[in-house]
Amino acid sequence: MKVLLIKDVKSLGKAGEVKEVKDGYGKNFLIGKGFAKHATTEVLEAWAKEQEELKQKEANEIALANDLKQKIESSKFTIKHKVGANGHLIGSVTNKEIAQELNKFDIPIDKKQVNLDTKIKSIGIFNVDCKLSHGIHATAVIDVIEDK
Repeated sequence: MKVLLIKDVKSLGKAGEVKEVKDGYGKNFLIGKGFAKHATTEVLEAWAKEQEELKQKEANEIALANDLKQKIESSKFTIKHKVGANGHLIGSVTNKEIAQELNKFDIPIDKKQVNLDTKIKSIGIFNVDCKLSHGIHATAVIDVIEDK
């Protein structure tokens, strides 16, 4: 019996491979546990179509991430923060504040995607790493000014 593996099976193969197995093993274990489907032409065509759709979706997500990267890196963002008597910030600029500033410019980013190497505790211009999807990173230029 021929089966299409839909999940990786140890000592048999990886997802997407078509394997020849004994009838009992194929029906009772692989198909019964949801590791495989019977390899008919309809199932194989549906699998190929599904994989093509997943590749297209991933390509669209990568293109969107690259557009966001270009938008982030071509802009300069300003954050107003309270300053103490010594010229240092009261507290520090958080990744939440940076994410909120980026969201004002229609850049959908979560505070967990903003990576601060060191805390921003003074007025000035800082480069902040923003982790987008599919391993794409953008560097946002943040200008911290005094809130009067």
